[in-house]
Amino acid sequence: MYKKFEMELAGRTLRVDVDRVAKQANGAVLMHYGDTTVLCTATASEKPRDGIDFFPLSVEYNERQYAVGKIPGGFNKREGKASENAVLTCRVIDRPMRPLFPKDYRNDVTLENLVMSVDQDCSPELTAMLGAAIATTISDIPFDGPISTTQVGLVDGAFVFNPTAAQKEVSDLALTVASTKEKVIMIEAGANEVPEEKMIEAIFAAHELNQKVIAFIDTIVAECGKQKHAYTSCAVPEELFEAIKELVPPAQMEEAVFTDDKQTREENIRQITEKLEEAFAEKEEWLEVLGEAVYQYQKKTVRKMILKDHKRPDGRAIDQIRPLAAEVDLIPRVHGSAMFTRGQTQICTVTTLAPLSDAQRIDGLDEAETSKRYMHHYNFPSYSVGETKPSRGPGRREIGHGALAERALLPVLPDEAEFPYAIRTVSETFESNGSTSQASVCASSMSLMTAGVPIKAAVAGISAGLVTGETDDEYLVLTDIQGLEDFFGDMDFKVAGTHKGITAIQMDIKIHGLTRPIIEEAIAATKKARTYILDEIMSKAISEPRPEVGSYAPKIIQMQIDPQKIGDVVGQRGKTINAIIDETGVKIDITDDGAVSICGTEKEGMDKAAKLITTIVTEFEAGQVFEGKVVSIKEFGAFLEFAPGKEGMVHISKISKERVNKVEDVLSIGDVVKVVCLGKDKMGRFSFSMRDVVE
Repeated sequence: MYKKFEMELAGRTLRVDVDRVAKQANGAVLMHYGDTTVLCTATASEKPRDGIDFFPLSVEYNERQYAVGKIPGGFNKREGKASENAVLTCRVIDRPMRPLFPKDYRNDVTLENLVMSVDQDCSPELTAMLGAAIATTISDIPFDGPISTTQVGLVDGAFVFNPTAAQKEVSDLALTVASTKEKVIMIEAGANEVPEEKMIEAIFAAHELNQKVIAFIDTIVAECGKQKHAYTSCAVPEELFEAIKELVPPAQMEEAVFTDDKQTREENIRQITEKLEEAFAEKEEWLEVLGEAVYQYQKKTVRKMILKDHKRPDGRAIDQIRPLAAEVDLIPRVHGSAMFTRGQTQICTVTTLAPLSDAQRIDGLDEAETSKRYMHHYNFPSYSVGETKPSRGPGRREIGHGALAERALLPVLPDEAEFPYAIRTVSETFESNGSTSQASVCASSMSLMTAGVPIKAAVAGISAGLVTGETDDEYLVLTDIQGLEDFFGDMDFKVAGTHKGITAIQMDIKIHGLTRPIIEEAIAATKKARTYILDEIMSKAISEPRPEVGSYAPKIIQMQIDPQKIGDVVGQRGKTINAIIDETGVKIDITDDGAVSICGTEKEGMDKAAKLITTIVTEFEAGQVFEGKVVSIKEFGAFLEFAPGKEGMVHISKISKERVNKVEDVLSIGDVVKVVCLGKDKMGRFSFSMRDVVE
């Protein structure tokens, strides 16, 4: 027997099965939203992990191709590494849940989400977010839940909650909001330049719906919830703090962290740590947690300086942005490049243009997303923070930052009809000291303009931080947080957009949620900073997209042909189109509706390919003039090829106005001649004349 709980959520049934499967996990639920089914489990180790100073939470989101009736591609027919969508879903589940576990908890916790069936109108990602929260809340793992998550779309100016596949296609907003009973704890958004006021309205409409789901979860917890287990606290002993303060008074710690240079600050802290290690050499139990103690001492010092004294570590005013710089065309021969610098954060973005055939193919669970024309990749090497470690490819953070910048720029990109290119931007982090993702938005926007991509408007991004006190009314919102303020503060609120409105939001917090005044103030602060960056920095480096793509970028000619003629252009087994490509050196893409894109770097080859395709699809009529190459000679005339796979005959009597005894007297194989179409002969072949061409 198992327990089943149901509620109506945005017009569909949400069902939670408890004690049906996976009973050995600390908490498990089989989630059903419409026909979408996700198994969500929460497990914790019995003992804390030794030698760590962080909470070891792992979130997994496992997509199975059987969920949409597919067998995986590739050689071994098995799901491989997590897709980009799976990685991003893990991050969006992690962010609202992590702050609600005890800060001194060091037991390993794993949240597994297995997607088993997908109804395209009921998001498996949303179902997993709800399921992970419910499984953890009813488990015996210490967790200050419940929380709920809602997705919001904007269709024809009206909000739609947990939108269907059709609604997502036409929505101007893709917003995800997670809430506790009192506050908003996570925001993630992509938007088509949605005004700030509309975005705030959407956030709190989702928050209101979240309260209904939380009330539903409370009924499940009341009936199925386990008592939370006791755990070994890894909090730093209070007597250690007192001993540290005697050796390093607050004024000395304040002096150590009060600098705008990250390396200087780190050296100051290193010297303090060495001094404390020498002093506590005989107290082994203190040495084990000394690093955490120094971290917390720094944190208390920085927070007190900001909240009480309104002093930031680098001496800036609360709403002041670090020194900014922007430049373009750093890198020669690439299709576009730009660099954006904010304090000790520096990003260089390079743009590459290619034919649409180079768009990324996606083999995921969302049937609406099978390819991606715009790709943004973000790299974060260790040298950018003055460290040394081998590169192991992009991690979850790099994938997340790249996706955020991609989402911010998508709304301003031209459509395929206007600009038939696949576009890739790569952001290289040269230096990092806070909010590299938003610096990459600025650099990418400029880089796209240098490449000649006709974006609708420039996009800039900035991050706001937060330091809170004992009550909800005691807080301070900071503009443009650097790394230290991110580490020791309570919030990293990233907002990107144009002058017109917001294109992307990502909010990370370390506390139990934000009130409406804090969110409104953060959005207002980022708008003010974003406007300054757009007007005073970026527009002075490049104010509008260049009128055409650069000399090293491929050029594209677009044509429209009758879809019935696609087979003629392609030819049997691709013979015709491959012959055109070999002859002209171009790349050719043809869509099912007859849109042809000819891509190359040499205008002569592109024009020739266009002419050949035009010839192939032309319905020959009497009087049309063509140019053809002699491919064979017979006694009665010559056969000419006008385009790959298209031939016609010139009868010996039509070669010249003079009498011709032998075709070979006038023509040789390979000769290129002009002819006029005479129509079809008795055998249904096209007949041409050389002698009747009017120059």
